[in-house]
Amino acid sequence: MRTFRLKTPLTEDAVRELRVGDVVYLDGKIHTGRALVYQHVLEKGNEPPIDLAATCNVQMHGAPAGAEGELGRYRISSIQATASFRYARWVPEYVRRYAIRAVIGKGGMDGAIYRDVFSRTGTVFLTTVGYGIAAIYGRGVRNVEAVYWKEELGLPEAMWVIEVGNFGPFIVDGDCTGASLADQANEVINPRFAEVYARMPQHVLKRMGEIAQSLEDEVIAGNAGCPDDAGAAPPSRGGRR
Repeated sequence: MRTFRLKTPLTEDAVRELRVGDVVYLDGKIHTGRALVYQHVLEKGNEPPIDLAATCNVQMHGAPAGAEGELGRYRISSIQATASFRYARWVPEYVRRYAIRAVIGKGGMDGAIYRDVFSRTGTVFLTTVGYGIAAIYGRGVRNVEAVYWKEELGLPEAMWVIEVGNFGPFIVDGDCTGASLADQANEVINPRFAEVYARMPQHVLKRMGEIAQSLEDEVIAGNAGCPDDAGAAPPSRGGRR
């Protein structure tokens, strides 16, 4: 395990040096984005109001616990990532279009995205560490530079541009070689998945899963593909995270 402290906007050379399992801290600017940001940009044709590649080419899947104070100033008490497989249908096109060098999230995405997209674009997936530490990540927030599309999307779904310092720790889940920590874990988990959950009631399984109609639906196939464009169906989420 190696530790890196990197300055944004990230360079391709710096990102391609990272490998799965490395620990990363960030200084500089990042921006947030969830489903409504992706739809607003990729499906409705609204270009970001800033040059993401030149200023904040790290995107975080999540909404800060933030509030608007006087004179349009914002404060953030904590911030945590949300499950990135929910946004996998949009990520490839967004990364290619805006030269995104790192995506921060949790739960991982289909390994095909790392192999077929990130390896070409020079992008990594950084996962947050555990649950219940949003306040620790919040300590890395230095300033809220801007909140875009607040009126159109609402404050939680808006694009926040945040200045951070010593922001982390994050673990490299997917690197530019196509390697994936989540895939490595699934190779161990999936063969016994049906056995472990065989006696669980169906209503519990459906509540736990995003796509489950049967137990087998939750086990990822080794040759699962990734979308070619923003309108394609999302890839399978894989085994349990």
